[in-house]
Amino acid sequence: MAVKIRLRRMGQKKAPYYRIIVADSRSPRDGRCIEEIGTYDPNTDPSTYRIDEEKAKKWLSVGAQPTEVVGKLFKLAGIEK
Repeated sequence: MAVKIRLRRMGQKKAPYYRIIVADSRSPRDGRCIEEIGTYDPNTDPSTYRIDEEKAKKWLSVGAQPTEVVGKLFKLAGIEK
């Protein structure tokens, strides 16, 4: 099973915020997830994010692949593989 760390869209029309989740790569964007590890809100200035570092490092260590945007958020938070 290929596991991805990606964003799940939440919120109203034209006012999205996202949850950072760990999910099977075959599941739909807003479908079932394995675990939620943080949030990201691009509507604020500057953008705000909250990531549970321990959970993120655990999933990266077992082979979960972050998407491009999540990888950038991890770099901002100082989380490396």
